[in-house]
Amino acid sequence: MAGRAPAPFVCRYQGRLLAGVDEVGRGPLIGAVVTAAVILDPERPIPGLADSKKLTEPKREALCQEIMDKALAWSLGRCDAGEIDRLNIYQATLVAMERAVAGLAIAPEYVLVDGNRCPTWRWPSEAVVKGDSRVPAISAASILAKVARDREMAALDGRYPGYGLARHKGYPTPEHLEALRRLGPTPEHRRSFRPVRDALERLGGRERGGDAAAPFSTDLFER
Repeated sequence: MAGRAPAPFVCRYQGRLLAGVDEVGRGPLIGAVVTAAVILDPERPIPGLADSKKLTEPKREALCQEIMDKALAWSLGRCDAGEIDRLNIYQATLVAMERAVAGLAIAPEYVLVDGNRCPTWRWPSEAVVKGDSRVPAISAASILAKVARDREMAALDGRYPGYGLARHKGYPTPEHLEALRRLGPTPEHRRSFRPVRDALERLGGRERGGDAAAPFSTDLFER
């Protein structure tokens, strides 16, 4: 039935150090793919965790702070546009996920990954389809990753005005595609993605310049 909630997920691991992992930013034309890993504290539950895409921005921001305050451990991982172009978006997402889990201050005993496949890594793990709606730790990871990437897009919007990045978050909306045709790609655009590649070809390989800036940290949140 359409609209039916996904079935509850029962994990084979029943210990305390369970990490949830999710990603944000596979589809945009610009910027990094951002991942998060979260180990929630069973003694400090967080009501309202859900798939980040189903939450309003104020709710995501509030939950983001609560997750950082209450989780046993959390970490972000990312692969920037250059890495995405070298590796492809799928492989870059797996690398970013591994970086997020490796960055946890507490080593997880088991990892649940949103989707249908886990990276090849050293942690016992399991993929969970629609995990961001079925597993609280994955929901928490989806929220942290979404808030982090949205903040990156807001920062890039200030560095490269005219594309509307703070509004559409880098996805190929009509506004973004029109700006690419008019302004050309920035150094942060993903050249392996066809709309960016087409824009570069029309401009003879020229890209829009911008102020030099330090790379984004893997952690846009103050601890």
